Amino acid sequence: MAATPKLLDIVVERLQLRRASPHTIEAYTGWIRRYIRFHGKRHPRGMGEAEVTEFLAELATKRRLAASTQNQALAAILFLYQEVLGEPLATLKNLPRAKRPARRPTVLSREEARAVLSAMDGAPQLIALLLYGSGLRLHEACSLRVKDVDFSRGEILVRDGKGGRDRLTMLPRSLVQPLQEQLDRVQRLHRRELAANRGYVMLPGAFAKKSPTAARSWQWQWCFPATRGYPDRETGHWVRHHLHDTVVQRAVSSAAHRVGMTKRVTTHTFRHSFATHLLESGTDIRTIQELLGHKDLSTTMIYTHVLNLGPRSVRSPADYLLGTPAPSPPPAAHHDPTNAMPTAPATDFPGRIIQGKGLKLPWRHDIR
Repeated sequence: MAATPKLLDIVVERLQLRRASPHTIEAYTGWIRRYIRFHGKRHPRGMGEAEVTEFLAELATKRRLAASTQNQALAAILFLYQEVLGEPLATLKNLPRAKRPARRPTVLSREEARAVLSAMDGAPQLIALLLYGSGLRLHEACSLRVKDVDFSRGEILVRDGKGGRDRLTMLPRSLVQPLQEQLDRVQRLHRRELAANRGYVMLPGAFAKKSPTAARSWQWQWCFPATRGYPDRETGHWVRHHLHDTVVQRAVSSAAHRVGMTKRVTTHTFRHSFATHLLESGTDIRTIQELLGHKDLSTTMIYTHVLNLGPRSVRSPADYLLGTPAPSPPPAAHHDPTNAMPTAPATDFPGRIIQGKGLKLPWRHDIR
């Protein structure tokens, strides 16, 4: 007689049927687990709207979690009752979501970005440069595969990004050589692993069954592999994962601390700076929306907060009163007719990174 599947296993199966991302699956199962533990490990079928409201109140009042976190917990619990247990909670459907305050993104100046990036090295530095030079999200950069980098066209193809959407973004010219050197090191590592009957990577969905040899092929390898591999429980193969997000997060935080940054600098700060600096240089906001992969233009509009730079800068009345000269606008990108990609001036970020001004390229790498 087959064993009865556990509740969380059913949750994972239903989420996979809806092609939810691994991050969504992890978040939803985590909140459902916390909800059950909060009520003394009672089965959710024996609980209802009162218990859910009590749990959400705990998150809002005692734990003081952010509005987005509260909404994520509510979405996970609604999914549990409606899609897994088949007992939708009618009252909770109309429960008002926690209001998210309007936050302005933290943005680095060009010199601040240079200072933080110069204090980094190895693969984390190259990943941070891609966040700033291409507008990638952290996980998109860490999970980049060899086949998705097009050096001839100067493009990076982001597969299955946020919302399950693919998109194209730019590959900065200044990163072509460092990234090629990185892939040369990875290829040497891959050849050694193939000789040792290893060299496997995880593939999306059921592609491993459709193409059994793809897991060891060069084009499916990670651009930034982890330093160690692990034995896969299902196949028994020795698999190497991509570099974990937390490695880059710690490197960015440490670099910002070393250079004495007073701003709170995270990996996502580079993405905010990418969009802001493009906007300052005169790039059309619809183009920025496409590069960032935003579904709604209103999401991209948060970067219109730059009021003190550019041709339409706003000057304070105090500057007029005291005779302070207006700031010089950042140099605009110019188009090279011999190349399809715009060329940024030598002092501009993103797009071109000048060696000899504190940013040392190439760098050492520590993969084994």
